[in-house]
Amino acid sequence: MRKIAFLLILCFGFLEISAQMSAPRKERRRSSLYIVDNTGAIKQKQALDSAINKNLSQEENLPADEFYDEWSTKGVNAGRVAIVDVPDSVTLDITGYIPPIEGRITSRYGPRWGRFHYGIDIKLNTGDPLGSAFDGKVRITKYDRGGYGSYVVVRHDNGLETVYGHLSKVLVEEGQQVRAGEIIGLGGNTGHSTGAHLHFETRFLGNPINPEQFFDFELGEAKRSLYFMVKETAFDWHKPYKIKAKRKARAKARQIAISNSAGGSSCCHKVKKGETLSCISRKYGISVTDLCKLNGINRNKSLRLGQPIRYN
Repeated sequence: MRKIAFLLILCFGFLEISAQMSAPRKERRRSSLYIVDNTGAIKQKQALDSAINKNLSQEENLPADEFYDEWSTKGVNAGRVAIVDVPDSVTLDITGYIPPIEGRITSRYGPRWGRFHYGIDIKLNTGDPLGSAFDGKVRITKYDRGGYGSYVVVRHDNGLETVYGHLSKVLVEEGQQVRAGEIIGLGGNTGHSTGAHLHFETRFLGNPINPEQFFDFELGEAKRSLYFMVKETAFDWHKPYKIKAKRKARAKARQIAISNSAGGSSCCHKVKKGETLSCISRKYGISVTDLCKLNGINRNKSLRLGQPIRYN
């Protein structure tokens, strides 16, 4: 009997020890399975986040939509608002600016080679990555052989649009949401270009504004957090064309006056109080130099009240 009892005790002891040893293994197995499942969930979330960050085309509206009536992919100037219809003043938030690329400015905004240059050119090497200046949404990605080459236009939350021209490769799609500093393309020498550079423009309601009014390109930062845009000074590119149009109108009036004069006789203007040669030249669309030659006078000579000045 004692032997039987002893054997039973040994059996029960062995079973208990086996149960205790197997429990941690099962627990470890369950824990291991949990870790694997959790890792899979994390990977799925990361993939989803990556897809969202890459393309958030589901976001239909931008804060900038309060300024714009339409969304067009036809071209840079599509939907441009006439200067007369642009608000007289508006405050634009330019915090969060990140330079598209750091480099030397090789050509500035303004008259150039008989035309007007609506942006600035920044030196780079073909293949250099270019980032978006602000958060925003890509409006256009196109190729313009005779101008911008491969280019991107981004409409930003603050109401501005930026143009990136002469790219060697575009890395975004129309309708894609981008973040400030996110790579949108690679620098190049496409389109009407004489060397690898970035042509960079800033526009409001389709109308260009000198980028150097907003940004210090040497320091690579915005000049201020808020930009108070006044129409009269922001769109200074518009003034030369207004003056040119007026001169054309005056020249046309001058030609009409000449054609109406008997036998094409010379036309004279009598000097009025406060008038100068410059005033008379603008009025009749003739240069001061030609006025002086016609009248045999020095451009620095004071005019007399009632003095006849030939303008033909």
